[in-house]
Amino acid sequence: MARINSLEELRSLKEEYKKLILHRFTEENNPCNQEGNSACGLPSDQAESKDHEVDILVCGGTGCQASGGIEVVKVLEEEIKKEGLEKRVQVVTTGCFGFCEKGPIVKIMPDNVFYIEITPEKARSIIKEHIVGRKPVEEFLYKDPETEKRAALQSDIPFYKKQMRIALRNCGLINPENIDEYIAMDGYEALGRSLVEWTPEKVIDEVKRSGLRGRGGGGFPTGTKWEMSRKSQAEVKYIICNADEGDPGAFMDRSILEGDPHSVLEAMAISGYCVGSSKGYIYIRAEYPLAIQRLRIAIKQAYDRGLLGQNILGTNFSFDIDLKYGAGAFVCGEETALINSIEGGRGEPTVKPPYPAQIGLWKKPTNINNVETFANINPILIRGADWFSSIGTEKSKGTKVFALAGKINNVGLVEVPMGITLREIIYDLGGGIKDDKKFKAVQTGGPSGGCIPTDYLDTPIDYETLTGIGSMMGSGGMIVMDEDNCMVNIAKFYIEFCVDESCGRCTACRVGNKRLLEILTDITEGNGTMEHLEGLQDLGPIIKDCSLCGLGQTSPNPILSTMNFFWDEYVAHVKDKSCPAGVCPALAKYHIDPEKCIGCTACSKACPVNAISGDVKKAHVVDKEKCIKCGACEKRCKFNAVSRR
Repeated sequence: MARINSLEELRSLKEEYKKLILHRFTEENNPCNQEGNSACGLPSDQAESKDHEVDILVCGGTGCQASGGIEVVKVLEEEIKKEGLEKRVQVVTTGCFGFCEKGPIVKIMPDNVFYIEITPEKARSIIKEHIVGRKPVEEFLYKDPETEKRAALQSDIPFYKKQMRIALRNCGLINPENIDEYIAMDGYEALGRSLVEWTPEKVIDEVKRSGLRGRGGGGFPTGTKWEMSRKSQAEVKYIICNADEGDPGAFMDRSILEGDPHSVLEAMAISGYCVGSSKGYIYIRAEYPLAIQRLRIAIKQAYDRGLLGQNILGTNFSFDIDLKYGAGAFVCGEETALINSIEGGRGEPTVKPPYPAQIGLWKKPTNINNVETFANINPILIRGADWFSSIGTEKSKGTKVFALAGKINNVGLVEVPMGITLREIIYDLGGGIKDDKKFKAVQTGGPSGGCIPTDYLDTPIDYETLTGIGSMMGSGGMIVMDEDNCMVNIAKFYIEFCVDESCGRCTACRVGNKRLLEILTDITEGNGTMEHLEGLQDLGPIIKDCSLCGLGQTSPNPILSTMNFFWDEYVAHVKDKSCPAGVCPALAKYHIDPEKCIGCTACSKACPVNAISGDVKKAHVVDKEKCIKCGACEKRCKFNAVSRR
């Protein structure tokens, strides 16, 4: 790859590269939807042949690869070769489309046809029927579960209708391993403008005016953090990208790094220019092999093109980036613990102040932002602070990426404007609750957040509102729970996670969270008392107030929020010695529905203590005094007659 030596050269190449991928970005209605129209796939044989008239975009995120996407790419390429179409059709492996529930995803451009759940066999049909036969394969299109209408356009699928992709703008559109495609999408233009046309102060002011706040959890104003780092006096300063994404169910940062790694590299270099740093580190979990692979490729390409390294774009600014691998410690998401880890020490937090912007990595001023925060920098500088600040709410500007998981129909990654309601995300984008179950709660903010019940479904999502109802934005995990979830057990799960992940440095977190777990264990095993509930309410706030870092300061949130909104469940566990959701094994009470039981005797034969009685072809009953709650009867019953509550 040839080095790019100036902003003018970068802009010239951008226009050249844009021409190669323009056909991916048509906004026109899909001609395949019109009856009798045969304008799909390849032009007729008489048409003038051009290189790569059709791009087949295939989701190359971890989720789609795990569900067979790699084999789909292989089959598509084999079929294209069989048909002799290598010069006219190319397969492009992109980043995550977000619609993980329906992966692997394949999108045909310029026809703008969006296929879901593609298998290798379906891939063969797409080449034969769509590409060669010029007719879309209708049964591979998304079908609305209510109207049963097929949608060929990505924008017509409810999952995408309310999304606004800024941080995810290139994911699903470009090949993340091709820097030329990133450049075609205004990539490194913001860096060029900053170095050649703007002063560091002007760039920082633009970021401040945009209202961008840190997307890693705390929501601290990004421009203010950059300004603090710039004002710190030192010959050496550092930039760190926090890619240590450890929340259960979270995959926002991973997807950005897999689908658009250059957006982070560019933003880190811009941040370095603003604060006076020439060195950056990306601290990434070693459990993210695909993200690491694509980052390494992107870094090498950026160096080869002169967009990292010495004298970037012919200026006197130089910037280097190295990768540092985390060993999977959740506490290293806290910035001072992360710094200790990079330095080779234990991943333990330190007291703040001083803040990293003042004394950070190797005692030098250090600016730390997470992946999603950096991914917003290029569009802010390209389109302007006023544009970005027009999106969202008064105090929470722009968009937020959420990882939807749990008991929801459309598991996946969404990016929505701040201020959208939980109901819109869960029901309009998420498609509602699986198996038509009743919604119970949604956990936001990961182990640091809280569980939000039905009464708050119309709550607009922003930093202040979520904090006000006992939860928090966090990095963007959103786990949905239904009527079958036990909220006491959920609280126990999260505090168990925090106990495992605590670094143990401060007593409040090390000992306090252990006590919380012991109390919840007693409650879920039928040994709880009302005094235990009082103990949870008293101890939780003390841990929050006395812990050293954000892990301990927020770890009681799931307990306190579930006690606030689901008090009756805690009381049922303690007073009635029962789990209303039937989740806690020690409190389970097995029951046989006489209307469903046909008297097949399978359950009584499976019971190891003869606690089930009944005649053949007549409803059976459970002797609750004898029952040892092993669950063998429920597993053996083929008629769903046995339940536990």
